Amino acid sequence: MRRAPSPLYTDPLHRAPTDPTLIAGPDGRWWMFYTQRRAAEPDGGVRWVHGTDIGIATSPDGGLTWAYEGVAEGLDPRPGRNTLWAPEVVSADGRFHIFTSYVPGVPDRWEGHPRSILHHSSTDLLTWRYEGALPLESDRVIDACVHRLPSGGWRLWYKDEARGSTTWSVDSADLSEWSKPVPVITGAPHEGPNVFRLGRYYWMITDEWRGQAVHRSDDLTRWERSGLILAAPGTHPLDQGFGHHADVVVGTEPGGGEVGWVFYFAHRAVPDPVVADPGRLTDVHVAVLRADGDQLVCDRDEPVALDLRRSLEGDPS
Repeated sequence: MRRAPSPLYTDPLHRAPTDPTLIAGPDGRWWMFYTQRRAAEPDGGVRWVHGTDIGIATSPDGGLTWAYEGVAEGLDPRPGRNTLWAPEVVSADGRFHIFTSYVPGVPDRWEGHPRSILHHSSTDLLTWRYEGALPLESDRVIDACVHRLPSGGWRLWYKDEARGSTTWSVDSADLSEWSKPVPVITGAPHEGPNVFRLGRYYWMITDEWRGQAVHRSDDLTRWERSGLILAAPGTHPLDQGFGHHADVVVGTEPGGGEVGWVFYFAHRAVPDPVVADPGRLTDVHVAVLRADGDQLVCDRDEPVALDLRRSLEGDPS
């Protein structure tokens, strides 16, 4: 059995990868983009989660092993050190598109700083062309997620912190011009929406900081709450925190059934000889998702027969 290790990946430089997103590259490898938090940052406040790059790791074997490739270049349109978070990468019409959350500077506190979502495009996942900031009618937006609409075009979901940290969306025919934002998931604050199709439904998971809330839909417009996943701790000592800000790749199991692989990050919170606050340390993990009627089932301790070469995402070219 091709059993995925636990944890699946950690950043070798700063030891705090978060917000993973995965895509099949044009070179036959799978690429993981993630927020490269800096666990050992000595300055105070929350500077360690700002001033971050977008890290890159690649896998030649369908996701079992990952090699660090450095950071994504050319994503910051301003001089100096600024903050890049939460990448979302999709392929459309022969190009790749990355949407990143952007905070000017390196703040030492969470509040009081504008946040926007930037759009770049590329043919090779290495050289990026700046396409601009999304016109989202708010200066507190982060955590883009993009999915193709069944009737054509695209929908982008995101967190609007100025509107109660809830999920909103905009539509585009070509990932260039965008519609007026509309609310999607309201109520309790949350972040990190991720949308995918598995079984009979579209699903959206959102990070509630106590696990991932699950919502299901027939049409990507009307959503119904459907439970919580990645809330109970795993048995592995490095996988006992809540599962945070996840990405899902849908593929097939060895027996032929459809399955989702959910890639999430969890805090370690175990003693460390270098980092004074071990709660800063994170790892990327993977678990199996299955659709059981109108519910998603996820046991983070189930062995993961991971092979992204069986992905149903299609050829990125």
